[in-house]
Amino acid sequence: MRKLIFFMHTSLDGFVAGLNGEMDWINVDNEIFDFVATMTDKADTALYGRVTYEMMQSYWPKAGERPNASKHDKEHSAWYNKVSKVVLSKTISEKGLENTTVISDQLADNINKIKKQDGKNILIFGSPGASQSLLNQGLIDEFWLFVNPIILGKGMPLFKDMTGTTKLKLIESKTFACGVIALHYGKL
Repeated sequence: MRKLIFFMHTSLDGFVAGLNGEMDWINVDNEIFDFVATMTDKADTALYGRVTYEMMQSYWPKAGERPNASKHDKEHSAWYNKVSKVVLSKTISEKGLENTTVISDQLADNINKIKKQDGKNILIFGSPGASQSLLNQGLIDEFWLFVNPIILGKGMPLFKDMTGTTKLKLIESKTFACGVIALHYGKL
């Protein structure tokens, strides 16, 4: 069965964005981009909440074609354009969307159907609201948390409104030169 793997940057004090959605504090560099590319190579589906999907869709389809496109932009744009996309939303329609499935209800049934299909892993980048729904239904198999060396003090929490406990085991960790530590957890 395919795994649903959650990727998220977080501050040391557990926030994924500032109070107004700011993410300018996130450390990303070529070392992190190259590392994440090893994960996208093992995935053929990207899952997003509506807000993150719209943000990704506004940038990634053409990012690799820009004259000043970085190696990461070219590689991630190519990956983004070829993978299936799944969007959790009650407000958008699949009509006119290319290679995209919208799930608006029966979350567990629909996600489990996708997980049972042949293919590679399913990655969910960011999407804190959608991730919360998936977590509360026990649908996330592994977590990659990229802990950034900053304390925000306030903002959008990584996990909120939990409906239960999820026990995890540390699979591995990786420290990057920029000070970010990636923690890889699996469910017990």
